[in-house]
Amino acid sequence: MTVENNGPFPGSGARRVPLSRQRAAVLQYLRGQSGPVTATALAQVCALHVNTVREHLDALVEDGLAARERSAPAGRGRPAWRYRARPPQESPAREYAGLAAVLAARIARTSADPRADALAAGEDWGRVLTTGQEPSADPRQARGRLLDLLGEIGFAPEADEEARRVRLPRCPFVETAREYPGVVCGVHEGLARAALAALSENPQEIELLPFVEPGACRLHLDSGTVAGERPHPGGGDPGEAS
Repeated sequence: MTVENNGPFPGSGARRVPLSRQRAAVLQYLRGQSGPVTATALAQVCALHVNTVREHLDALVEDGLAARERSAPAGRGRPAWRYRARPPQESPAREYAGLAAVLAARIARTSADPRADALAAGEDWGRVLTTGQEPSADPRQARGRLLDLLGEIGFAPEADEEARRVRLPRCPFVETAREYPGVVCGVHEGLARAALAALSENPQEIELLPFVEPGACRLHLDSGTVAGERPHPGGGDPGEAS
């Protein structure tokens, strides 16, 4: 059973154009830092306006050359973004779409319970991606950190103010997800569950709603099940969900 209609678009991977001289210089300065830095701090090093540096940093994150995370909370107001350069050998997960297809097909063929095995695999992935990170006592901040992680992987999350209702308009493995939705979407749900459990001191519920609208899946965080919205990738065609 495959999905042909609703759901996210493929995640964008490789850069469309070469880096400009200025953007390449910002990346070089970022690689020279000993740890994650804010755009303001990097602007001082680069001798550029902070808005210019922030624009370059956001583009580098989109290109997979840099990663972005929230600073630890200090006082009132939303913590600042911090940026770090990815090691040259580090590639975003979307580069492994071919491997994902092979593994999904194998799980679907050989597992007695493909969805359960997919959830377990995703949970392992989520724990690996959050290794060494301190959990947050603020549930909203924890959800934001999860969305930052999903953004790095290639889901381009779009959330409401409280980061409870999230659209996922991109998917780095969407073609494989259409062919094996019970497996691939199960991996993604397991990833989100384990990652949020690691990033939050307080338990929060997660519900992934795959292929529920044209152009996006949806993710509900810290909320109960919304009746009638959950499709069943293993028993029906999610492409027909509304």
